This record gives sequence, C-alpha cells and structure tokens, in this order.
Amino acid sequence: MELIRIPALSDNYIWLLSNENRECVIIDPSEAEPVIEALNQHSLTPIAILLTHHHLDHVGGVSELVKTYPSIAVFGPQETQSKGATHIIHDQEKIIVGDFHFSVMGTPGHTLGHVSYYCEPYLFCGDTLFSGGCGRLFEGTAQQMFSSLQKINALPDDTLICCAHEYTLSNMEFAHHIMPKNTLITDYLSQVKEMRSHLQPTIPTTLKNEKNINLFLKSDDIDLQSILDITNNTYAPIKTFTKIRELKDNF
Repeated sequence: MELIRIPALSDNYIWLLSNENRECVIIDPSEAEPVIEALNQHSLTPIAILLTHHHLDHVGGVSELVKTYPSIAVFGPQETQSKGATHIIHDQEKIIVGDFHFSVMGTPGHTLGHVSYYCEPYLFCGDTLFSGGCGRLFEGTAQQMFSSLQKINALPDDTLICCAHEYTLSNMEFAHHIMPKNTLITDYLSQVKEMRSHLQPTIPTTLKNEKNINLFLKSDDIDLQSILDITNNTYAPIKTFTKIRELKDNF
C-alpha cells in the first residue's frame, strides 16, 4: 500500500491510502480540489471516504467528492451523517472495502463520536492524537480522551500516526516548556524546528516516537507527575493528563 499526504487549508492533512490496483481510500477530506488533483496525478480511483468526526475542516470536501465520484461510499460515526456519511460505523467494527481492511476505534474526547481507523501499520486518528499533543476537549471529557489515548498507546510501536494537523512544533515547544530537562523532548524539538524551517512535514510519526516525546502519552511518568506536583497513586495518570490538557489550553 502507498500512503499519500495532501496538505490542505492552513495546517490540515488529508490522507489517501492506495493499493496495487490503483484504488484508494480518502480520509478526512477538508477540501475536494486538492484531493481530485492528487487522484488525477497518481491515476487513482477512490472507492471510499472515511470520516473521523463532524468538524468542517474534516468533512468540507465530502459533497463535491461525492458529486465527482457518485459511487463512492462514505463511512463515519453517527455525528457525520448530516455531513455526508452513508455508512454509519461504531467502535470495534470492521470495515472491508475493496481489499482494504480497517478496524474502527471509538476515540471520543475531541468530539463525542470521534473515531479512528487502523489499517496496520497506519492509524488515521483525526484530532485525537497529534505528534507531541492531543485534540482539545470540545465535546468530551478528560477521562474520555485519556481512555482514547490509552487505546492508541496499546497499538504496536511501529504504528504510523497519520493525524490531521501539522501542530508538532507548537506541541513540542509546550512539551519543552514543561520538561526542559528531558533530552528526548529537547532533541526532537530541535529536529522539528529544522524540518519546519524547510517546510518539511513532521507527519506521519511513529507511536514509538510519541511514547518518548508526547506528554499526553506520558501521564504515568513519575518525573512529569513530580513537576506537576501530583502524588503518585492510582489516580495520578488521569490527574496528570487533565492538568497537562489545561496547561496546554492556556499555553
């Protein structure tokens, strides 16, 4: 399979996953025009659209794509039905379209119905997990997002995190602000600064890397808990996550 990343809007990524038959799946099309251009450039036939949640910067191109490719199937959670989803999917469901096999993971927090799609080794996680960060809690609770991230954290280390935004630099600046003595975070921040100075994308990233540098996946880290003055007990991880999310919201 081939993964194609399409920059869109100001900092979005739309994803295409294609097979040897030149068929492809489109994930979170915020716009139609750059998708159609990429499909033509790579001589691909789209057979499905996957939506992670209902926000406009993830579904804005659906209607035009459906007009252009009338036979295309649109998969998404219940909250995306009004945005063009024709196949409503749920947590732990399996999607088979062509020779693509996706596992649906319910990942609420950013929105109540947010889902992610896993097709080994690719995880299309919308606005749940970013490199160095996680989505804001617009509809869900800290506990919901914490639980969603634990699901992702249990995937294989070589999982490729295909999130929907290029937020890595600001996320890593925040991580360094919180843990300035962590060499893995410091080194990755330097690497990201260099990449972004040349307008290079930092996505996809690996789950292994995120476990090392993403504070939102390090809520059981004793050093981080100490920095936040959180007592190391059964409730420390969720308290740590909640505090980090609050601090990031105001950074």
